[in-house]
Order: sequence, then C-alpha cells, then structure tokens
Amino acid sequence: MRIVAISDTHGLHRQIKIPDGDLLIHAGDLTRHGTMVELADVAEWLKSLPHRYKLVIAGNHDQCLQDDPVAVELLQSTGATYLHDQLVVIAGLRIYGSPWQPIFRNMAFNLPRGAALRAIWRRVPAMLDVLITHTPPQNIRDRTFLGMCVGCADLAEELPRIRPRVHIFGHIHEAVGITTERDTIFANASAIDLLRRPVNMPFEIDLQLQKT
Repeated sequence: MRIVAISDTHGLHRQIKIPDGDLLIHAGDLTRHGTMVELADVAEWLKSLPHRYKLVIAGNHDQCLQDDPVAVELLQSTGATYLHDQLVVIAGLRIYGSPWQPIFRNMAFNLPRGAALRAIWRRVPAMLDVLITHTPPQNIRDRTFLGMCVGCADLAEELPRIRPRVHIFGHIHEAVGITTERDTIFANASAIDLLRRPVNMPFEIDLQLQKT
C-alpha cells in the first residue's frame, strides 16, 4: 500500500504536485481562513485526484469543519473519508484520525493540555497501522524556529500503548520531515514553510499489508 501523506496546504493545494499512490492522507489545515468557500475548492481538488482511497482530518485553521455539519458533508461528497476521532479499516489497515491539538490562539479543535487531551488520546485504539493527528507528539518533529518543542505531551504519553506503524501529522511547518522511533515512522507532512510557500513535497510511504 503506497501512502501519499500531506498536511497544512492552507489553500495552496493546487500548487502542489501530488504523487500517485493507493491512499492519500491529509492531516489537516486544508484551508487558511476556515471558510466554506475555501473548503469547496479543496473538495473539488480532492475529487480530481486519482487515489483509490482518500482520508482527511481537520486542523486548527479549518473552523468550518468544527462549526458546520454541511462542511463535513461537502468533504464526504468527494469520495474522501473525513475522520473525527474515528477508526476506519482500509484494505486491512487500521487507521485512526483525530484533529485536536493543545490550545493554539483562538482557533479550531483546541483543547487545554492535561485532562482534556488525555481523554481524547486514551480513546485511540492500540496496535494501529496508521495514526493521523494534526498535532505532533511532543519532542518528535515539533521544534519551532525558536527552538521550542510544542507538540502534545499527552499524545506522546499514549504512543507506547497505541504503537502505530506510521504516525502522520503536521501543524509545525518548520519541523517537516520523517523520523523513525520505536518501530514507528513519524511524518510531519507540512506542505508549506514558515513563509507560507508550498515548497515541501508530499511523503510517499510504502506500508506492507499484514496477513490476517
């Protein structure tokens, strides 16, 4: 299964060359201002892509996906699957998606660090093939240009239990890249840099289907 992983396109999706693959995963921040107009353009773009499977979660910029059920219906109408604290099985792969992150300005899908976020991550099933979040876990691909690691500590605490084979996220644009730790591939797939230039290509990750 070839996964094409991308995040943080912020309305610049049409300026990014999307490789072919079996499964397209977008880890949130599809829009810049969170409007339905922006999301409608994202939906048209998603519908035009040839990937057999498409999974999408929201990010902190995607306010319409938090406020308006019609926004979710719009994404689902493209043939993509929108995940909000949900598990889906695709070609035998167990994949879970969640949009939440520690409070970041007055934006969408924010929760305070501590009990609220712990409750979210404790609901994530164990032994996943792919985990999709918008936030990085703390200390993995979460370092800002100021040198601070701002990922979610509560998520990091749950990872040894969840044990995903692949964890795809974004949010911290300058921390883009892939790291492997504890048999998990961690991919910060942010497409844009700090200057909002769409300079980062999506990652292509080949994941062996496990025999059942």
